[in-house]
Amino acid sequence: MKMYDVTGAIYEGMTVYKNKPEKQPSFKTITNGYVTESRIELDVHTGTHVDAPLHMVNDGETMESIPIEKLVGMCKLLDLTQLEDRITQADLEPFQIQKNDFVLFKTRNSLEEAFSFSFVYLAADGADYLSQIGVRGVGTDALGIERSQEGHPTHKSLFAGNVIVMEGLRLLEVPHGEYFMVAAPLKLIGTDAAPARVLLFEGITI
Repeated sequence: MKMYDVTGAIYEGMTVYKNKPEKQPSFKTITNGYVTESRIELDVHTGTHVDAPLHMVNDGETMESIPIEKLVGMCKLLDLTQLEDRITQADLEPFQIQKNDFVLFKTRNSLEEAFSFSFVYLAADGADYLSQIGVRGVGTDALGIERSQEGHPTHKSLFAGNVIVMEGLRLLEVPHGEYFMVAAPLKLIGTDAAPARVLLFEGITI
């Protein structure tokens, strides 16, 4: 059995969305004799994370509303590295995506360490298509599921369809295929997102 840890590491100076300084994590470590303790200031959208509807919907549901059961199970990793700009319905149709699938997008974003303002994103029609199918979740290798779309229609369409949104996956070493996924966001209450550890296991089926 092979395991892929597709979680981005969190550290000061890491790649953050749009290179915004206010999104950088901050660590403070104090050592008293032999006792060392650290504190961290962290944006809940840092690195690999799961979004809650509150992120884009006024009075939307918060992190504790997302059933952990939907984040554990089989997923389909789609190789979309040939795409240059966006993921559309036409790009997704050949993969025969089914209801309750959790789909992960591996794009050219996985080839880049620095933040790219032209990252590959999920277009609104692609989001509508997935919501209509009834997938349980979508994960992307970009730090955002959409790129400067007015009104954020991609997020809103996915949330309206009760589709989980996961961003910031590290998929460079993972081939196209099906995997058993364990995604465990921090158990935060009342927030619009939470950082998550995400593991993919090859050779497990349920």
